[in-house]
Amino acid sequence: MSSYRQVMIEGRKAPRIGDVAAAAGVSVATVSRALSAPEKLRPETREKVMEAVAALGYTPNSVARQLRGGHSSLVLVIVPRRTNPPFFAAVLHGIDVTLAEAGYVLITAYMEGQDHDLRLIELAASGHVAGLLTISGNLPNVAGRSILDAGLPAVAICADPQVPGLPAVLLDDERAAEMQVEHLIGLGHRRLFYVSGPPGNYNEVTRHRGVEAAMKRAGLGPEALIEHPGNYAFSGGIAGANAYLALADRPSGVICGNDETAIAFVKTVRAAGLRIPDDLSVIGFDGIELADFCEPTLTTIAQPRFELGAKGARLLIDLLDGTEPAEVMPAGGRILMQGTLLARDSTRKVG
Repeated sequence: MSSYRQVMIEGRKAPRIGDVAAAAGVSVATVSRALSAPEKLRPETREKVMEAVAALGYTPNSVARQLRGGHSSLVLVIVPRRTNPPFFAAVLHGIDVTLAEAGYVLITAYMEGQDHDLRLIELAASGHVAGLLTISGNLPNVAGRSILDAGLPAVAICADPQVPGLPAVLLDDERAAEMQVEHLIGLGHRRLFYVSGPPGNYNEVTRHRGVEAAMKRAGLGPEALIEHPGNYAFSGGIAGANAYLALADRPSGVICGNDETAIAFVKTVRAAGLRIPDDLSVIGFDGIELADFCEPTLTTIAQPRFELGAKGARLLIDLLDGTEPAEVMPAGGRILMQGTLLARDSTRKVG
């Protein structure tokens, strides 16, 4: 037992998860798994961790965190305002579960304009927040004053804010968009209609690059792609569908920037008398639950939404605890995760 006590830092009121890891001779990630998902560890490893937990008196909850020298247990998560809520719900779940395991508490905030954003900047500078997560790629910045000026540890999830030195956990959007195109081309579709995300949006710019790359590899030129600007919302899918219906010569394959767009697109063209997938094939992006309950069920690229949130939160916890990240960070500090093609009823072979 004395060896466990030796890892305690003199004067600290409560042990950290890093102390438990050092005492047990394992990583911080292993301690987290021992507390939250013990079935994923070998019995001897879990026993070693729990012995250290008991010896050090480690309590992975928000109350213990608040007692550590007055340090905050709050993590501010900046969420896109009213944008794609079915997608972000799962990301937030992953963040919340992971933060809670380490004794942190999630608070969310939207960016609503300069006055609201300034209050977020002041909150970050007040000392009441331990760290920051952004899952929109956007960060409050008012009159040249950024929320990052507070010097808090910060991590981006899902969208890259392009801030030097800010680590990010992202989907490989370019590869995922290539998979959309490859799926349709593999079914024999040679002309495609693309309802994009908002122009200039990080995810849209990256996915557009993937669409172009996949079409070029397939020997299809720019004339084989008709584009319509969208907004990652139902309204963008309706507008895109109306633009598609107005075409004299309609492509047989449709790529949508996300599932909400695709669901609205499908509903609109079906109301106009078109049959899916008989008359056209439609593929979405994200893998939200609604995609499996619409008619027809939607072919899509599923993002590992819970895992994106959990991995981003885990990275922030490592920064807060002053430990080495559990996952080796690649050059540039960007961790890329992969999407998965879910082939359902909204796509089929031509003919």
